[in-house]
Amino acid sequence: MKYIKPFDEFLKSEKASGIILIFCTVLSLVLANSPWKDADVQVWSFQLGGHSVTYWINDALMTVFFLLIGLELQREFAVGELSDFKKASLPIVAAIGGMLVPATLFLCFNIGTVTQSGAGIPMATDIAFAIGILSLVGKKIPKTLIIILTALAVVDDLGAILVIALFYTNTLVPLHLFIALFIFGLLFLFKRFHIHHFLPYIIGGIMMWYFFQQSGIHPTITGVLLAFTIPFKRKKQPSLSATLQHHLHRPVAFVVLPLFALANTYITIPDTWAKGLTESHSLGIFSGLLIGKPLGILLFSFVAVAFRFCALPQGITWKHFTGIALLSGIGFTMSIFITLLAFTHDATITESKIAILISSFLAGILGYVWLRKVAVRQA
Repeated sequence: MKYIKPFDEFLKSEKASGIILIFCTVLSLVLANSPWKDADVQVWSFQLGGHSVTYWINDALMTVFFLLIGLELQREFAVGELSDFKKASLPIVAAIGGMLVPATLFLCFNIGTVTQSGAGIPMATDIAFAIGILSLVGKKIPKTLIIILTALAVVDDLGAILVIALFYTNTLVPLHLFIALFIFGLLFLFKRFHIHHFLPYIIGGIMMWYFFQQSGIHPTITGVLLAFTIPFKRKKQPSLSATLQHHLHRPVAFVVLPLFALANTYITIPDTWAKGLTESHSLGIFSGLLIGKPLGILLFSFVAVAFRFCALPQGITWKHFTGIALLSGIGFTMSIFITLLAFTHDATITESKIAILISSFLAGILGYVWLRKVAVRQA
C-alpha cells in the first residue's frame, strides 16, 4: 500500500505532535500545582476582545485543527483509505463500534443523572497521541496498520464533531444558523466553479465561524465544513486543498494542539482527587475509554469480517488490530474538548479531566506493550 505525500506529512506532524503534547501536558500539570499557579491562571483568563485566552484557543484555534482534520478526511475520501467501499468499510465499521459502545457504557453509569450529557466524552480518539505511541513501537509494525488507525481516528473525530454540533447546543438562533449554512453553500459553489484563490475561502470561513458561534452551535464545526468546500484534485497536480493541508501541518502540530494541552490540562489537583475517580462520570470515562473503545472496535469489526462485509488488509492480523483498538482508548484532546462542552460544574470538569488523563495514559501503555509483544513474536 503506497503512501501519498499529504498523508506522509500528516503522519509525521502527528508523531511529533504526540511527543510535544506529552511534554505540554506534564508541564501544565506541574505549573498548575506549583507556587506560580496564580500567575498562570491570569494568563489563561486574560481577556481579548471580550473573551479569555482559553476561549480563543478552544473556539478559534481548534477550528483550525478541525480544518486540518476535514482536509485529511476529504483526501481520504478521494484517494486514501476511505476512497472506495472495500477500503473504507473496516475503519468506518470499527469507528462506529468505537463510538457506540463507549457511549453506552458511560450511560450505564450516568443515565438519568446530571452527568449523562458526558456520553460523548469517551467516543473520540486523539490522533496525535495514538499515532505517536504507535510510531514508538518500531518498524516491525506494518505501515497499513498506521493508515487504518489514522482512518479510524479521523472517522472518530468526525463523529465527535457531529456529536458536538447536534447534542451540545444549548440555544439555537435559526437566523444565524441559516446565514452560516448559506455561506457554506456559497463557498461550495465557489468550489464547483473552480475558484482557486485562498482569499474567498478565508473570508467566507471567518464569516461562517462567526454566524455559527452566534447561532449557538459550537463554531469548530466550521473547520470541517470549510475543508469540504476547498478544491481538491485527485491527480498529482497541486491543489488548493493539498497546499493548505501542507501549510497547516506544522502550525497545528506545534502551536494549536500544544496550546490546547497547556490551557486545558492546567488542572490543580485537589486533595480529594482519588475520591473523584469513583464518581459516576469518572467511572463512565474509565469504562468507556479502557473497555468500551477496544471492545466496540473489535466486536463490530469481527462481526463485519465474519459476515464478509469487510476484510482485514493483507499483512494485518487480529493481534495487530487488537493493538490499535487499545490505542484508540487514548481520548485526550477530543475527550477534554467535549468535557468542556458537556459539563459546567468546575469539580466535575476537573474530575473528568483527571479520569481522561489516567485512562489515556493506561490505554497508551496497554497498546504499546501489546504491539511490542506482537511485533517481537512475529519478527
